[in-house]
This record gives sequence, structure tokens and C-alpha cells, in this order.
Amino acid sequence: MSALSRMAYSAHRKVMVGEGDFIIISANPIPGNEKTVGNVVDELLKKGCKVIYESMYEVHVSGHACQEELKIMQKLVKPKYFIPVHGEQKHLRKHADLAMFLGMERKNIYIGDVGSVLEINEDYMKELPPVQAGKVFVDGLGVGDVGSIVLRDRKHLGQDGLIIIVASLDVYDGHVISGPDIVSRGFVYVRESEELMDDAKQLVKKTLQTCADRNIREWGNIKSNVRDELGNFIFQRTKRSPMILPIIMEV
Repeated sequence: MSALSRMAYSAHRKVMVGEGDFIIISANPIPGNEKTVGNVVDELLKKGCKVIYESMYEVHVSGHACQEELKIMQKLVKPKYFIPVHGEQKHLRKHADLAMFLGMERKNIYIGDVGSVLEINEDYMKELPPVQAGKVFVDGLGVGDVGSIVLRDRKHLGQDGLIIIVASLDVYDGHVISGPDIVSRGFVYVRESEELMDDAKQLVKKTLQTCADRNIREWGNIKSNVRDELGNFIFQRTKRSPMILPIIMEV
């Protein structure tokens, strides 16, 4: 589909499609990719192509060899070792069973996984310790050093934005000396949501005063109370859950 997509958007370096071309899309779209495939079909139709695609006619080919063709490959190549690849586990095992049906010994067949390592020579095939493989996230100069927690936070920030709360507390009794001030990034435009921001400030101030009255002095507990109260308030008012970052200072 990638090559056809480039043709549809006139970005292919060698192939151009246009009026009178007949195109058959016989592969099913990858789940979640239906919209992209639909856009490609639309572009092809705009260019005057006649397109047959899966949603119009029940035409489908897998693109993979059938069982008899796999048998022919086995008989022609006569491999000493056999490693089925490209498919789900059930496909790999079926392919291995086919090789054994044609006379290959089970010990010379290996079904691996992503990251599996094999050592093969004329005398033996053995499995070595696996290596890290699969999808690796590259972030600037860092490769694979960004974990799921960081990615989750980035997704949260991108979807709902960030609210920063800054307040100064008395070092002796914990009461509010200045603030709280609220800074919003990617959540709401402050000038158009002044009422919401004012109500949020009053709620945070009330929460901090309650913590002081209850002699809650641990910063972790204070921040947790602020996040919980403000988070519930914002969700009730906007049905959104921005990341809330309290910054508490004692003076």
C-alpha cells in the first residue's frame, strides 16, 4: 500500500497513474488503517482511475505462497535446517509440520521469536541467549532509554495539557502566605476562562488552609490533596483531566 499511496499522491519517482488505469486492491486494510486506505482510494478515483477495492467486491489474495508451492520450495532447495518466518505462531507451526511431512527431522527445525539468536554451522544448530529486539523508541540522542512511564506522561500532556500551581506556605504553621498562582499550558486559554481559573485558585487555597488546620505538613500529602481536589473540580467543570503539578515553597 505504501507504493500505491505514493502513486495516488503523485509522489512516486517512477510510476504515474491517471485516467483509464485499472487498479485492484486485493489486500485487507490493517485494523486502524482503514481511513488511510480510503483516502488513497479517493485520490485514485480523483485521478480518473478505475479502482476495485475490498469494500466493493469480495476480492482478496493473501500474497503468501500456498501449501503446494511451499512443498515445491522444500523439494527444490532441500535445506538442512529450516526456520519458518513471517506469520503468526499457528502459521509457523503449520509450516514446520509441512517440512516434517516432507522428511525433515524435527531437531533441524526451529521456530523462533523476536530477539531469538541461533548459531548455525555444517554440524549443528543451537539456540543462544536472546537479545533485546522489537520496537525501540529513538528520542534525540537517546535510544531505548525512554520508558513507558515517560511516554504515558507525554501522551497525557498532549491530550489534556498541564496546570502548574505555585504557592508559598509559612514554615511554622503551614498557612498560605502568597498565592496560589495557576499557570495553564495546553489546557485552556486563561483570558477566556478567567472564571474557571479564579474558582480553581479559591479551591486550591481552601485545600491548603485545610491541610494547615489539620496539621498536615508532609509535602507529598499536601500535593496529593491539591491534585485530588483540583482534579475532581476540573473534571466536573470540563470533563477533562489535565496533568496537575503543584509547586509548594516554605518561607
